[in-house]
Amino acid sequence: MLPAASRLKRRSDFARVYGKGRSYATDLIVVYVLPNREKVTRIGFSVSGKLGKSTVRNRIKRLLREAARKLLPEILPGYDVVVVARQKAVNAELADISSAMQLLFAKSGILRVQD
Repeated sequence: MLPAASRLKRRSDFARVYGKGRSYATDLIVVYVLPNREKVTRIGFSVSGKLGKSTVRNRIKRLLREAARKLLPEILPGYDVVVVARQKAVNAELADISSAMQLLFAKSGILRVQD
């Protein structure tokens, strides 16, 4: 689980990131990124009801949260991020989602540059 300060929760925050943020996509997930004025990066997750019943959606959310938790130390502070699952995420493993998330976070410029 992500620390409370690193979670994006309110509907208004999600709407702001969707409306004003930049999007980056793979076949598994879409990532929306918007700079914020805070000292932490907050991450929210969205899994549509169209992806399946609650057990399927909850599994996808657990995988997304775990992938984000592993990347959290490498993420630069000061961003709001929304991660949206796509249909192919239903059959994906943690390694697939982690690599897709790392690719999109790097593409968006929110990962620390490794020397």
